[in-house]
Amino acid sequence: MQTIYSDDHYKHQGKYELINGEFLPPFENVKRMEIILEHVKKTNLGEITPPKDFGLDPIKRIHSGRYVNFLQTAHDEWRKTRGDHDALPLIWPNRGLRMIEPESIDGKLGYYSYDAGTPITKTSWGAMVASANVALTGAEHIMQGTKTIFSLCRPPGHHADAEHFGGYCFFNNAAIAAQYLLDKGASNVAILDVDYHHGNGTQSIFYDRDDVLFVSLHGHPHQEYPHFLGYEDEHGAGKGEGYTFNYPMPFGTAWDVFGGALDAGIKNVRDYKPDVLVVSLGVDTYEKDPISHFKLKHEDFTAMGKIMAGLKLPTLFVMEGGYAVEEIGVNVVNTLTGFEENT
Repeated sequence: MQTIYSDDHYKHQGKYELINGEFLPPFENVKRMEIILEHVKKTNLGEITPPKDFGLDPIKRIHSGRYVNFLQTAHDEWRKTRGDHDALPLIWPNRGLRMIEPESIDGKLGYYSYDAGTPITKTSWGAMVASANVALTGAEHIMQGTKTIFSLCRPPGHHADAEHFGGYCFFNNAAIAAQYLLDKGASNVAILDVDYHHGNGTQSIFYDRDDVLFVSLHGHPHQEYPHFLGYEDEHGAGKGEGYTFNYPMPFGTAWDVFGGALDAGIKNVRDYKPDVLVVSLGVDTYEKDPISHFKLKHEDFTAMGKIMAGLKLPTLFVMEGGYAVEEIGVNVVNTLTGFEENT
């Protein structure tokens, strides 16, 4: 299996995130990619190649022009008043406030974000664009006839919607790839999100569309971030009604329950009959993940890959979360080899 990867992810290295009432070094960091890449090489998974540059047009098929421009210029604006340190928001518009884009950078950061866990550094922009290009390069290979590709994206993407960043995500790589697949000739695309946290951004982007099926397995929003989307009764709207399926599960979920939800999600995909499957691959469902509460073991990721392979679809894996750093490579590669060995 070919892996698409860019060293440009090193351009995004935030110093702090606000989590659990403390400013801590971000759980999403460069070490995650280093460990995954090490395991990809050690297991001889396949060739590792750099991405192409697709420009900003494919990104703007998903994200608004004003949002893209904001991310491109945010730290320059921040630096003029705050200095070279990381940019973080301090206020957000809530239900009682008006949704008007402010002129000040503090206001803009709140307007375009929904948490204080996703710092923007002076070089983050380069990493954001490179991550999207990693996903787009994988999608291009799929459209050229490659059956399976692993896009090793960082920063991750599934929490970003058309105009908001958060949850370590800026551009929604999986959504950008799905739109590219459609633009290049796919009739329909299914996105299967197995990250521990709900892919609220992906759901929002495609909620009123019928050309992209979204299926997500995740921690229940009653208990878990991002809290405000991911409930069982969210099925889409308008043309998109019936094309969103959420499988929220409680703290402590192990493979016996997760595997059943995966089987149900796989059935949703099979019934949809997509041309291509995009997997938002998060491995923070692992039992030792420091910010998650599921109990999957190493061998469960192998089983997950095997079950996905049963769909017999061209498949693009897009890297999302997973924060048990020392073991992230094992869980990612187990998923990919479980898939590849059963295709």
